Amino acid sequence: MNYLYTMKAAANRNIRELSFEELSQFLEASGEKRFRAKQVWDWLWKHHAHSFADMTSLSKELRERLGNSFSLPALTVDATQYSTDGTIKSRFRTHDGHLVEGVMIPSPERFTACVSSQIGCSLTCRFCATGYMEKRRNLHADEIVDEVVHIGRQCQTIHERKLTNIVFMGMGEPLLNYRNVMAAIQRITSPEGLGMSPRRITVSTAGIAKMIRQLGDDLVRCNLALSLHAANDTKRHEIMPINESNNIRSLVDALIHFYRQTGTKVTLEYILFDGFNDSASDAEELTRLYRQVPADLVNLIEYNPIDKADFRKPDEHKTATFMAQLEKNRVNVRLRRSRGRDIDAACGQLANKDTQAF
Repeated sequence: MNYLYTMKAAANRNIRELSFEELSQFLEASGEKRFRAKQVWDWLWKHHAHSFADMTSLSKELRERLGNSFSLPALTVDATQYSTDGTIKSRFRTHDGHLVEGVMIPSPERFTACVSSQIGCSLTCRFCATGYMEKRRNLHADEIVDEVVHIGRQCQTIHERKLTNIVFMGMGEPLLNYRNVMAAIQRITSPEGLGMSPRRITVSTAGIAKMIRQLGDDLVRCNLALSLHAANDTKRHEIMPINESNNIRSLVDALIHFYRQTGTKVTLEYILFDGFNDSASDAEELTRLYRQVPADLVNLIEYNPIDKADFRKPDEHKTATFMAQLEKNRVNVRLRRSRGRDIDAACGQLANKDTQAF
């Protein structure tokens, strides 16, 4: 459909929700020359202006017209915490007063932004602090981009390096906010945006089979990780209620479909819980599952304690034994050490812990 945006029709709409064509139509209807649309677009997505006043290459009259016709809501940094290991956790405030967290994780070879996709979460995974929060709403695409921009600026300021990777492993389930997550990735990877390769972006899901299939049908080029954490339905039901409607068989079929459509292998993420999923038989079940799906890696993850759950991580010997058994079975496995645990920024700990906003 061809839209002609008048001042009245556009009033108060978030300008970052417009396509380039819609923005062009509005500006032409306002009597502006064609090249103005590219200027405004660059201010929004390349320079990441968070107010119309910042768009200094535009005339004062045009900036005022844009301000009277559109809104430009943006995330702001509400609080920042610094871990002894260099990890930085930022608490962001949305334009409507909600709080959401993102993390910058430095290492010798990469600088990773761990971003959130929802305010809270509806999945109630037993081991995850976010799962004990109420889901307030989905983050919009521009808010997700703002997370990345803020974290990227932190990285540039502190380390004088650009972000190398982005992982959707923060608060919320990305595939239950599919449209906004995909739109954010499009902006992040666009040459007119951040220009990051999609191969540097990983979407992590607790396992929504229908939407994994959708990723394949849409030929999404970013990486995919499945938060598995148990290799049989009985145990997975116990810690991840989503498994009741998305059992392991359905997830295996969906991952195979995703691989056939995209040619991209997936990562299986597996948090080790002491006495629950760290036995020799658990390792054998994980091996069998690994061989059923187009996976290139099993990421073993150290469990990080939260106030509302009684899980514990196994000791180093148990962890090493479990990992050795997988390696003996020719599973490509890696142990991911916790980062930012001292500021509740590690995997599964994001929960706006020091605020009563929720």
